[in-house]
Amino acid sequence: MLKQRIITASVLASLFVWGVVALPTAYIALLFAVMVTVGAAEWVRLMGEPAAIGKYPFIALVWVSMIIAAWASQYAALFYLLLIISALWWGYAVWLLRRYSEHVLSGEAQGVVTQFPLAALPAIGIILLVPTWIAMVVLHTISPYWLLLLLLLIWGADTGAYFAGRAFGKRKLAPQVSPGKSWEGVAGAMAMTVVVALVGGVLLDVSGVALLGLVLLALVTVAFSIVGDLLESLMKRRVGVKDSGTLLPGHGGVLDRIDSLTAAAPLFALGVSLLGIRA
Repeated sequence: MLKQRIITASVLASLFVWGVVALPTAYIALLFAVMVTVGAAEWVRLMGEPAAIGKYPFIALVWVSMIIAAWASQYAALFYLLLIISALWWGYAVWLLRRYSEHVLSGEAQGVVTQFPLAALPAIGIILLVPTWIAMVVLHTISPYWLLLLLLLIWGADTGAYFAGRAFGKRKLAPQVSPGKSWEGVAGAMAMTVVVALVGGVLLDVSGVALLGLVLLALVTVAFSIVGDLLESLMKRRVGVKDSGTLLPGHGGVLDRIDSLTAAAPLFALGVSLLGIRA
């Protein structure tokens, strides 16, 4: 299983790096739109039965939302508003995860997990998927290397968390949601984040106060990427499935691979835009 995961991850990472650097933004937008489409189908599965909306109507709704987001991204105020809405959702997700952890031992956790009315789940899926898509497209428009830096931050954090967790992990981060994660793993992720942000910032000619701002932004981005991972774990626990899908051998579905990005990409794009740093 580990060998299969490593092979799949290596192939996907290589294709992503090549695509991000070599392809025009229009192709990147289409590629990510395909990923979001698959993720939308998987989200319907995570809604549980009976789903609030069918798979194909939800995919159509996501595509309409992406078209609206693409139009809105031409206007700074609307683009910022979209990303701020996403950030507010993730702030709420932190509270939701904390509340679930506090209630799990009291036997009330199931009520916390299922508290969303069915009608809200499609909207939550759109908030997860559409801002992620437009954020990554806009980052690529600014410079392919900003999008690449975001991906390297997430991959680097995952690597740091894995090895630090394996070597030192004792204190569980959220055992009721994802038993494998530890606070030591989080520390490893943050340490790797600083390294990647500093090296990436220097290579992108970011210096002085802007470099410090980039490092802080990277730390916030990675912190929320962990929240994205935990939220998807909670949603899978809600419906009793191990993976969001079976598309990627050893890795589950597309949502299993982009759960961190759903929280990280909008925040990183918002921060890069507000800080005014450019490659």
